[in-house]
Amino acid sequence: MAQLWGGRFTKATDDLVYHFNASISFDKRFLDQDIEGSIAHVVMLEKQQILTEEEKDAIVKGLTGIREDVHAGKLTITDEYEDVHSFVEANLIDRIGDAGKKLHTGRSRNDQVALDMKLYTREQVEATEEKLKDLLKTLLSMMEEHTETYMPGFTHLQKAQPITLAHHLGAYFEMFKRDLLRMRDIYKRMNYCPLGAGALAGTTYPLDRVYTASLLGFEGPTLNSMDSVSDRDYLIEFLNALSLIMMHLSRFSEEIIIWNSNEYRFVEIDDAFSTGSSIMPQKKNPDIAELVRGKTGRVYGALMALLTTMKGIPLAYNKDMQEDKEMAFDAMDTVSDCLTLFDGMLRTMSFRKDVMEKSAMNGFTNATDAADYLVKKGVPFRDAHSIIGRLVLSCIEKNKAIDEMDISELKAISDVFDEDVYEAISLKTCVEKRLTIGAPGKSAMLHAIEENRKFLEA
Repeated sequence: MAQLWGGRFTKATDDLVYHFNASISFDKRFLDQDIEGSIAHVVMLEKQQILTEEEKDAIVKGLTGIREDVHAGKLTITDEYEDVHSFVEANLIDRIGDAGKKLHTGRSRNDQVALDMKLYTREQVEATEEKLKDLLKTLLSMMEEHTETYMPGFTHLQKAQPITLAHHLGAYFEMFKRDLLRMRDIYKRMNYCPLGAGALAGTTYPLDRVYTASLLGFEGPTLNSMDSVSDRDYLIEFLNALSLIMMHLSRFSEEIIIWNSNEYRFVEIDDAFSTGSSIMPQKKNPDIAELVRGKTGRVYGALMALLTTMKGIPLAYNKDMQEDKEMAFDAMDTVSDCLTLFDGMLRTMSFRKDVMEKSAMNGFTNATDAADYLVKKGVPFRDAHSIIGRLVLSCIEKNKAIDEMDISELKAISDVFDEDVYEAISLKTCVEKRLTIGAPGKSAMLHAIEENRKFLEA
């Protein structure tokens, strides 16, 4: 059992305690971050004349060799070690001797693991931002293609008013745009280096924390050593942002699942992103959308687990905080996979424009516009609302859409109706005359598309 802290103890750790305490099974994914941080640390130590140049060179060469050998499969991280830090240090000492024992000078595992987690999370924030950009590019391309693809807009899952597919997709563009901006916000706030905080009270060695922070690409060092080793706010923020991404993906997935149903038939999911039934040969199931919807709770669980872990911890570091990793790693992996697969499903999905347009026509989505038509003819809005309510009831009895009623049928409801009503309540008119910022009219949509293109380019 390779440990960094045995000197004070006179008896071996119980095997069950050792394995319960160990984190090597999951923190081994910190290998690159641990070595990156260690290299920056020893470069700073040499600059401060705490290490000699020869010692620094030997340690850097040894650390680089360990990283290369692990990636090449020549060296395996095993549970012989308590954590990734002891794995690196033990192998370094084996390779370069006493110089390797100086690696940990002026450093604690507390600030070391805080650094590793922050470096890893920072990379995940950047990677998530890139995947969100890819998804936004897909959505923008689809919006450009469907500015005249008419469909019903819904409230309460009931047809409400006619919109375009571009407008509907644009709502999700806004959601994922906010998600991307959250990544940038988290990155900016978290980008301060905890290394040099020691266990909780800094160190007597003359470390240059500003220099170490600059080597690792941080804005600067953290300003309180106790907070440095006990802060997981940035990880909670990231898990919260990941939960919002999953909530948005889940809402979108729910709509795709509905649209894919036999009752709607708005979309055709590509075979590569569907599966069939073992017993029902006619089935084509939207499994990716369903799995994304299902995995949302998994990511929520990681957020709630870490919030619960952190809520009662006194300053500074406590072993409870080791629980920040496993579920957070799972959440990061889950969101990464969901974004990739959802984007692929979306890019290969086709839309049944004729079915969508017919659905909008048959759902009385132009009823509001019919009421507006009467208002423009001088009918008070409340009376117009009542007239159109009676008209819809008549349409239901006759199994007709409003614009399928002939003029005599319309005049039987109200003699204000005239031939120009058909143009006023056509889907195209209903959509195109809505031109305020954010509305589904084509000119408004083209404006939104251009603004979103500028956003992505910036």
